[in-house]
Amino acid sequence: MKLNCGKHILDLNRPQVMGILNTTPDSFSDGGSYYADGGLNLDLVLRRAQQIQEEGGTIVDIGGESTRPGAAVVSEQQELDRVVPAVEAISKRFDLVISVDTSTPAVMRESAAAGAGLINDVRALTRAGALQAAAATGLPVCVMHMQGDPGTMQANPEYADVVGEVRAYLDGRLAACEAAGIPREKVVYDPGFGFGKNDEHNLELLRRLPELASPDLPLLVGLSRKSMIGRLLDRSVEERLPGSLALAMLSAQRGAHIIRVHDVAATVDVLKLQQLVDRP
Repeated sequence: MKLNCGKHILDLNRPQVMGILNTTPDSFSDGGSYYADGGLNLDLVLRRAQQIQEEGGTIVDIGGESTRPGAAVVSEQQELDRVVPAVEAISKRFDLVISVDTSTPAVMRESAAAGAGLINDVRALTRAGALQAAAATGLPVCVMHMQGDPGTMQANPEYADVVGEVRAYLDGRLAACEAAGIPREKVVYDPGFGFGKNDEHNLELLRRLPELASPDLPLLVGLSRKSMIGRLLDRSVEERLPGSLALAMLSAQRGAHIIRVHDVAATVDVLKLQQLVDRP
């Protein structure tokens, strides 16, 4: 399976590692890491992109809006200012697929023009104009399942069958994408671990992850440093690397094609060993 991301083609016959780069002041783990003197510092952004590439990551995921519960609302202009300069700078200097973690149509359009190769939307292109903007870029899109919205999603999530409901929602978004002119071969599914799910929902999704995987639909999984690891293992954010690596390997073994992480080098090593053991 391959994914055409503009000037790059991702080979998804082996898991690819997506490194996280949040250009936000308030994301749960790396928020504010790329700020200096009160503003976004592109030298720090480029240093992180270089680190992701040197450590074996093939994708950098740039986000300008925190989607953690209770995060502050971000204006369109704020998000553009946080994301587009980073996309442009990284595109000029590094051989990485640039994914843009956004729900905002203008950010999709401007980021595509600046060199982005993938749109990664936690709201699955449900904002007004998002489907049309994504289709116009010609880029592949990752649609994620989320019950509720970032402000309320963890209040009391409920499902009769979390896997069946997540799959039905994602299939519905695929149909919406195709109707808007985004072909099936440019759609990636993300079950949205931790987005409107409690720990048991997350564990059930992971147990039954193969039910969400299709031979022709890539699957993206993001479990790195998630709060569920903290609750299940009683670990702070800084102590969640072993749990993150275990979940990355379990995800890959169950069919995930793209693993979204903070700790690139360690994840790359784990997945290399997993591939050596599991290869035919």
